[in-house]
Amino acid sequence: MNWRVTFQVVGLVAALLSLFPLLAVDFWWIRIFDFPHLLLTGFTLLAILIYFFTFKPRWINDYFYISVLIGCFIFQCSKIIDYTPFVDVEVNESTADVSKEDQLTVYTANVLQKNDEGKELFKEIKDKRPDVIVFTETNKEWTQRLRDEIGSIYPYKVEQPQENTYGMLVYSQLELVDPEVRFQVDPEIPSIHTKVRMNNGSQFRLFAIHPTPPMPQHNPMSTDRDQELMKTAIESHQSELPVIVMGDFNDVSWSDSTQLTKIIGGLLDLRIGRGFYNTYHANYPIFRWPLDHILVSEEWRYVNADTGESNGSDHFPTFATLSFEPERAEEQKPAPPSEADWKNAKDQLDKNALNSFSDLPDALDGMISD
Repeated sequence: MNWRVTFQVVGLVAALLSLFPLLAVDFWWIRIFDFPHLLLTGFTLLAILIYFFTFKPRWINDYFYISVLIGCFIFQCSKIIDYTPFVDVEVNESTADVSKEDQLTVYTANVLQKNDEGKELFKEIKDKRPDVIVFTETNKEWTQRLRDEIGSIYPYKVEQPQENTYGMLVYSQLELVDPEVRFQVDPEIPSIHTKVRMNNGSQFRLFAIHPTPPMPQHNPMSTDRDQELMKTAIESHQSELPVIVMGDFNDVSWSDSTQLTKIIGGLLDLRIGRGFYNTYHANYPIFRWPLDHILVSEEWRYVNADTGESNGSDHFPTFATLSFEPERAEEQKPAPPSEADWKNAKDQLDKNALNSFSDLPDALDGMISD
C-alpha cells in the first residue's frame, strides 16, 4: 500500500468536506457538514502536521496537496475565529453600576423527550433561578414533571406540549404580555412569541424557536429550518421593542443561515469574542457544537453566560445574564442588512410557495430592488 497517496486522499477528503456548505443547495447531506466544522478543522490541522513530520514534499503533487490542505484550513479557521478571544466581543460588557432591576437571566434547555432523568436540571434551575426559561422537546409527561418541580417558582407559563419531540414551554418569573403559540412554517412545529415585562417596567420581545434539523429522519431539506429562522429574523427586524431570540435552532452559529438570521434581525451573538459554548452532543465530546442559541438586540449587555450541567439530555442547557442598557445601544448597533442580504432572505423564503416573501408585510418589498 502506498501510504503517502492514501494519507493524501484521506486528508483531502476531510478538508474538502468542510467546503460542502458553500454549495447553495438545501439537501440535508450538504447542509449537515455545517455541523462538524470544528472536528473537520482539527482533523485538517492534524493532517498538515502529520504530513510535514512524516513525509518530505518531493513532487509537484505533494506541494499541490499541502497547498490545498493549508488553503482549506485557512477557510475553516475564518468560519470559526469569531468565537475565539482573537476577535473583539460583539456584545459589550455590562456597566458596573447597573441596577439589579435592569438585569435579566435567560436559560434554554432541550430536555430530550425520552430522557427519564431531570434531577440535575431541576437542581440547576432552583440554584440559578433564571427569570425566563425556554424548554424544548417537552411532551405531556415532561410538562407535568416541570410543573411539579418548579411550577410554583414560575407563575407565568406558556405550554405547548407535543409528542413529536417539538413540544415547547416558556416559564417566567416576569409577566408575559400577549403570549401566543405560532406555527410559522410547519403545522406541527410550534414557536412561542411573547412580550416580557421586566422588573424595571420595560418590555422586550421574546422569540422561542425550535425548527427541524436537516436530517433524513426529520426533514431531508434545510428549507423549513431556514425559513423559520428567516421569519423570526424579519419579526425581530420589525420589532419596536428590544429582542431576545433563543432556543434550539438545529443550526450552528457559523452557518450561512444563522449568520443571515443575525443580519436581517439586527441581532448580536454573546459568544463572539468569548467562546463556542457548545451544547450538543452532551455525551460525545468529539462531536460537540453549538446548537442552542441566545441572540439579542443592541439594547442588551453581557454580564455572564455559559453552558449548564449534564442532565441526561443529549444537549447541555445554556444561559446568559444580561443587563438592559438601551441608552448605550448605539455603541454596539449592528450594520443594517444590505440589498444583497434582503435578496438572500427573499430567496430563502420563496423556496416554498406556502411561505413566500409575498406573505410578509408589504413594507419589506421596498427593501429589495427587483
